[in-house]
Amino acid sequence: MLIKNYTIELSRPGCNASFQSLNCIGHLDVDISEAIPLINAVLGGASITKSPPSVTFKVHGRLITVYSDKISINALSDADEAKKVLEWVKNEINDAWEKRQEITPEYEVPQKPELMKILKLLPKTNCRECGQPTCLVFSTLVTQGVKGAEDCPGLAGENKQLLVSYLSQFQFSDFS
Repeated sequence: MLIKNYTIELSRPGCNASFQSLNCIGHLDVDISEAIPLINAVLGGASITKSPPSVTFKVHGRLITVYSDKISINALSDADEAKKVLEWVKNEINDAWEKRQEITPEYEVPQKPELMKILKLLPKTNCRECGQPTCLVFSTLVTQGVKGAEDCPGLAGENKQLLVSYLSQFQFSDFS
C-alpha cells in the first residue's frame, strides 16, 4: 500500500465565497511521484506534467489533480462527498501501485472522445428528454464520461450501436 494516511482540508472557492460547492485537498503522508504515470494510464488523465509531477482528470464534472504530495478535488457538495471521492482516488492510486508491474506507465494524455463524432450520431432534435438543453450540451457530457449512449432516449438503431462502439475504446472513471 502506497498511501496509508492523509489529512483533509476543505474550502469554498476563493473567487466567490457564496459558491455552494467545496474544494478539497488531501495532504498525503508519502511522495507518490512514481505513481503518477500509472494513475494516468489507469484513469486516463486530461493533462499530465512532468515537473512538478501531476496528473489531472475529470470525473462526473469534477476536476481531480494528483500531485506528488496531495490530491485536489473541486465541485464537491459536502464533506461526506469529499471523503468519498478522496477515498476513491486513494484506492485507485494504491491499486495502480500494487499492479505497477502489470501497468505500462503513460506519460502522455490519452486520446479522448471527439465532440463532433458524438454529435453526428445523435438525433440532433434538442428534445431535452435527456435532461440537457441541447444535443451539443449532451455531447459535451458524453466526452467527459458523465453521460453515455443509453442516456439519450431518442438514440436508437445503428447510430446507438455506433456510439456505444465508439465510446468503448475510451476509459471513463467512476467513483461510485
